Amino acid sequence: MIHSNLLSTIGATPLVQLHQLFPHKHYALYAKLEAFNPGGSMKDRPAVAMLEAGLANGTVGTDSVLVESSSGNLAIGLAQACAVKGLRLIVVVDPKVTAANLKILRAYGAEIDMVTTPDAGTGEFLAARRQRVKDLLATLPGAVNLNQYANPGNPAAHRTGTVSELLAALDEQLDYLFISVSTCGTLRGAREAIAARNLNTRIIAVDACGSVIFGQRGPRLLPGHGAGIIPEHMRPDLADEALLISDADCVAGCRALVRSEGILAGASSGGMVVALQNMHARIPEGSRVALILPDRGERYLDTVYDDHWCQAHFHTIPTLEILS
Repeated sequence: MIHSNLLSTIGATPLVQLHQLFPHKHYALYAKLEAFNPGGSMKDRPAVAMLEAGLANGTVGTDSVLVESSSGNLAIGLAQACAVKGLRLIVVVDPKVTAANLKILRAYGAEIDMVTTPDAGTGEFLAARRQRVKDLLATLPGAVNLNQYANPGNPAAHRTGTVSELLAALDEQLDYLFISVSTCGTLRGAREAIAARNLNTRIIAVDACGSVIFGQRGPRLLPGHGAGIIPEHMRPDLADEALLISDADCVAGCRALVRSEGILAGASSGGMVVALQNMHARIPEGSRVALILPDRGERYLDTVYDDHWCQAHFHTIPTLEILS
């Protein structure tokens, strides 16, 4: 099959059954591998959906300058799309962005605008990044913000793409769906896809300790998981249950996943592994369970998978005691 360009390869990511992770589990476990998107994450989907909608409705033109706040994956997906479309992109980041992501963004030709001081009111970098976007929109001619936190194209990309693909592969027979949260685009898209089919699938939101989406504000180390403000996409009824997972547990889950299944995934994927273990005893025998794994792990080699980094931040190498 010949694709028209790189962007047309986005989606149709594989769904694999996991056998070695929790080998004595009493349910069938599947993982949707969003790392197989060309930009390496599920954020390729909303990035292209939002950009193409903007081009179609005239919000984005050939002379536009896109300005977006992102901790990494959405920015990479958008930078990839802008390279294909020939558009200028400014990405507003903060000090938590990884060195690997900065190198990737610059390779695509994106310009970096680094916010170095957190928001005075919340103490969060996300609020400061979003304010910086507003400042650029007010002063930069041709500036356009697609705004992943509120753009309906974000959840729509997952409703019609990610989750619909997953449900189709399982013949709509799915009892539990685990989703990590940040912008809540995937979470909202999943709820809408499941509601449209009148399914009884329970959605388990996996949030970060210190995130205000489902918990209380606190320090967070790993980017792209949780949020310092509640996104516009969030509604209380989107998840049937929410679990808060620590940074250390995300690391432990990632390492357990790659050693057991050979899947080198990003930090939030490790959080879902631990969330599943925490729910293990409550899942009925014979259930079908799926995890949407958002991104690839190569971008976390200097953090999640680096022993020296772990020792520096956790004073140990976090490990997960696999259920027997």
